[in-house]
Amino acid sequence: MRLLVSPMNINEARSALLGGADIIDIKNPKEGSLGANFPWIIRQIADLARGKVSISATIGDLDYKPGTASLAALGAAFSGADYIKAGLLGIKTANQAEDILANIVKSVKEFDPKKKVVAAAYSDFQRVGSISPMLLPKAANKTGAELVMVDTAIKDGRSTFEFMSQSDLNDFISSAHIYGEEVAIAGTIGFQHLELLKNLQPDIIGVRGIVCGGDRQSSIKTELVRMLKNSLF
Repeated sequence: MRLLVSPMNINEARSALLGGADIIDIKNPKEGSLGANFPWIIRQIADLARGKVSISATIGDLDYKPGTASLAALGAAFSGADYIKAGLLGIKTANQAEDILANIVKSVKEFDPKKKVVAAAYSDFQRVGSISPMLLPKAANKTGAELVMVDTAIKDGRSTFEFMSQSDLNDFISSAHIYGEEVAIAGTIGFQHLELLKNLQPDIIGVRGIVCGGDRQSSIKTELVRMLKNSLF
């Protein structure tokens, strides 16, 4: 398992790197669960971390607007992200998911075939009226996205594990692996969830709040990143 930590500025990125994060995932919590940050922030952090770890960047909790999403994805790729993560919040059907992902993948791959697209859905999809994460692996396979992720849309202290059972998550991971995709699990992960995650064995664990001392609007702390990394591995 690799540890993905989500800073929102270069100081937090330094803290995540010092703590041993494997992937730096640039986001803007002020704009939502997978809120997009600014191109210059992505460039700054990419310059800081290049050659040390992989860089991911979120492009937003997206509505069904494939053109807008494609432009955002290209912007993140051009700014230095290795992984471009799209949150499918406003997506209602498998066909919509395939359409928006296909266009995101095209915009990223035409720029740089080595960059990867992450399709993210939400464990609390029922309360936000979004697509089920269980539809993601097939949609990603059909469109060329290399990684699927589950997160929580509403950040109110409830975790992914309150909305998806261990069986659900096992099925999600297994389905993605059958298609040759990597899997990331996120969504208000706490230290109490680590044993379950060790049993599930996703490829990537995504965090922010846990390494901010429990408040995702606070700042990432190096010692908490290090503590989490040591607890996982």
